[in-house]
Amino acid sequence: MSAMEAEPSSKPIEELAETANDRLKKSFGTWLWGSMIAATLVHFSAFAFWPQLSAADISFKQTELESVTLPPDIEIPPPPKAIARPATPVIASTNVDEDITIAPTTFEENPVENLPPPPAEKTQDLSAAPTFTPYTVAPSLLNEPEVKRVLQQDYPPLLRDAGIGGTVHVNFFIDATGKVIKHIIDKSSGHKDLDDAALKVAAVMRFSPALNRDKKVPVWVSLPITFEVAH
Repeated sequence: MSAMEAEPSSKPIEELAETANDRLKKSFGTWLWGSMIAATLVHFSAFAFWPQLSAADISFKQTELESVTLPPDIEIPPPPKAIARPATPVIASTNVDEDITIAPTTFEENPVENLPPPPAEKTQDLSAAPTFTPYTVAPSLLNEPEVKRVLQQDYPPLLRDAGIGGTVHVNFFIDATGKVIKHIIDKSSGHKDLDDAALKVAAVMRFSPALNRDKKVPVWVSLPITFEVAH
């Protein structure tokens, strides 16, 4: 083994690291300027070889306005009158006597016999036409199975065979006992035969009476009657 191989390196690790760091610092300027020159060449090449863009023509023409002279036989209406300003309130100067007394109203001076009679109560016929009637509990149908059976019986055969159905809205006037007193078409189904059949079905309906709190009252209600072909 030679003396050169046997002799260990006398340079510490710190000196080796500082040497590599110094080399990087020295080459930084070369890399920086080289990168800037390369970027400049790329930009100039892009501007040189890139197709040129041209702006579109967005100019417009304005037509000159011409004044029109009206013929003398055309009457120009006068301008509207100015809106009148509200009057300013003025406080009137009136002398009011501070000693004002109002005679008391007593039954001796105004006996009951001389008083005018009370106004007569107007009785309104609720069944004359559909109108709003207040109630807290709505009437309910009591014989639904019977109504469905009559509904199938009175279904117009021609419309049923053709698969044509519809809904008829009927106004019912139900008295205080739940009996239907009157019924009229509210909204037609579009087929007169269905409307007529709906009125026949309405004649067999029976309801529970409507309640306004705890009192039975007559009411107008609107209910739909639907005709449809069973599948």
